[in-house]
Amino acid sequence: MKILLINHFPLQGSGSGVYVANIAKSLKKRGHETCIISPENTSYFSDLKGIKLHPVFFKYKEEIEGQLDFNFGCIDPHPRSSLLFGDMTDLQLQQYRDAFRKAIEEEILEFKPDVIHAQHIWIISNVALDYNIPVVITCHGSDLMGYEVWPKFHKIMYEVTDRCKRIIAISNNSKQIINSIFKENNEKVVTILNGYDEKIFYKEDYSKEEVLKEFQIFKKYDKIVCFAGRLAKNKGVDLLLQSAKNYEKENILTLIVGDGEELNNLKKMAEGLELKNVVFLGNQNHDTLRKIYNISDVCAVPSRKEAFGLVALEAIACGTPVVATNKGELPNFVNNKGGILIKEEDTLELENAISKILNDEVKFDSKYLAEYAKNNYRQDLFIDKLIEIYKESLVGE
Repeated sequence: MKILLINHFPLQGSGSGVYVANIAKSLKKRGHETCIISPENTSYFSDLKGIKLHPVFFKYKEEIEGQLDFNFGCIDPHPRSSLLFGDMTDLQLQQYRDAFRKAIEEEILEFKPDVIHAQHIWIISNVALDYNIPVVITCHGSDLMGYEVWPKFHKIMYEVTDRCKRIIAISNNSKQIINSIFKENNEKVVTILNGYDEKIFYKEDYSKEEVLKEFQIFKKYDKIVCFAGRLAKNKGVDLLLQSAKNYEKENILTLIVGDGEELNNLKKMAEGLELKNVVFLGNQNHDTLRKIYNISDVCAVPSRKEAFGLVALEAIACGTPVVATNKGELPNFVNNKGGILIKEEDTLELENAISKILNDEVKFDSKYLAEYAKNNYRQDLFIDKLIEIYKESLVGE
C-alpha cells in the first residue's frame, strides 16, 4: 500500500511528530510506501531514509523560498512556534488550509496514495476528506484540548469524525473522551497504543562523566534526575523545580531537556529558588536523549495534562524508572512496573517519590524495565493492527 501521512506539526518537537516518524519507519519495514506532509520552519528538518517528505514551510528564523509569512499554528505551544490556532486571523487560517490543500493535491497526483492517515481531528484532516481517498484519523489528545478552548473549530471537528473511515485513539483514556464528545461516531473509534522506536531508545552502558562533559558539565554527580519535553505550562516543569528545592543536594543533578515558551520563566524560577544543580540543555536529538535517559536515575513527568506520555515510555525503555502524574496512558505502564505515580500539582508527592528512588528506598531493575517496554510497547507490536485498519478502510472503495 501507499500511505500518505499528514500532520499539523513537525516531525520533531511534538508527540504526534514522533508518532508519524515511527509508524513511517515501521510501515517501510513491512514493505509499504509512505509520504509525509507536515509543517516546517527550518531547512534542517528530519531525513528519514526511504520515506518521502513534503514540508510546508512557515516563517521562523530563516528565509525559505515559498514559506508562508507566519509561523505554523499550534493547539498548545511548540518549541518552534507559539502561534495558537485560536489567535490566527481568518486570512492566516485560509492561507494555512490552502497551503496544505496544495501539498495534498500534489501528492495525490505524484505519490498516488491508497489511504490518507491524518493526525489530529483538526483542520488539515478536514481538508484531506475532500478527495475520493479513504481517510483514517489519529487523535493525539491535544486536538481534544483544542475542542475545550476554541468552540469555533467544533464544526470542523464534527465534520472530520462524520466523514473519516476510522478514528484511532492512542490511549484508552483518549478513547473515552472521544466517545463522550463525538457520540454519533463511537463505532469508528479504536485504540492503538502509541509505541516507541526500539532502535533509538534502549538500555546501554554510558559513562556518566563522559556524557556530562558533552554539555560542559565537569562536576561529578552521584545521582541524576531528568525531564524531557516541551517547556510548556501543562508539562509541569515548574512543579519539578519546586520539588528540586527540597531533594537537591551537592551530589544530585537535575537536567531539563527541551525548549518552549516557558524557558525564560523557568530559568528565572530556578534562580529565585537558588537551585545550584539544575541545568537547562535545550532541545537534543534522539541519540543524545537516549544517553541522558541511560545515565539518569529517575525521569520526572509531572504533567498537568498528558494524552499518552511517550517520554516516560522512552525512559523506561532505557531502563530508567519514572515518576509521573496519573494522566493519559501513564498509569498503565508506570504504576508498579515502570515507576511511581503521583497526583497532579502535588510537589510534596513529587519530591518524595523522586527521593525514594534516589535514596534506594524504592528499587527498580533497569534490565526488567527495558525488557518490559520492549515486550509490550515497541512500535512494531502495533503496526500490524494499524495496517489492518488501512485495509478495512479500503473495503468498498
